[in-house]
Amino acid sequence: MGHPAEKANGRYRYGDYLQWPDEERWELIHGEAFAMTPAPSRVHQAISIALAAQFYLQLVGKPCEVYCAPFDVRLPAGSEKDEEIDTVVQPDLVVVCDSSKLDERGCKGAPDLAVEIVSPDSARMDLKKKFALYEKAGVKEYWVVQPAEKIVMIFKLGADGEFGKPSIYSQEDQVSVPLLGEITIDLQPVFAE
Repeated sequence: MGHPAEKANGRYRYGDYLQWPDEERWELIHGEAFAMTPAPSRVHQAISIALAAQFYLQLVGKPCEVYCAPFDVRLPAGSEKDEEIDTVVQPDLVVVCDSSKLDERGCKGAPDLAVEIVSPDSARMDLKKKFALYEKAGVKEYWVVQPAEKIVMIFKLGADGEFGKPSIYSQEDQVSVPLLGEITIDLQPVFAE
């Protein structure tokens, strides 16, 4: 996977991102380009599909919608034009309850819930950079799925604008999600592998 053409100031914007080859997947965090790892593993995909299916089925007819990667989430710093946004990520799953944030390009603004499925290559990004990014952007719940340990860590945004201590769930658990209208996610089929 090649790197986008270097910019004189080393910072990229969504306008640059839109010019890159479709077959390559990138994320921008504060103008810095990060190549997505090669195609996710089979286990990663199975977990993503199992979670997405449960979210989808329980959200039908409700105002919230679930989307799977690749799905661009643009996180503006303020009121800049789309092409000037310097942060664009592709969480494994997002749930968006405010339809005004959705357009043909994806989501502009913080989703209500973001899910990252950790791989050995993405752990640092998911647990440090994206944690801080989602917290600052105002994502209400951040789920970090760890396939090897078969656990889900759920961080909820507090009134202080910070993620608190995570709730940790394992394969035997069912997770109630009051944020989305009292839906429940069963982790048994998520970690069926």
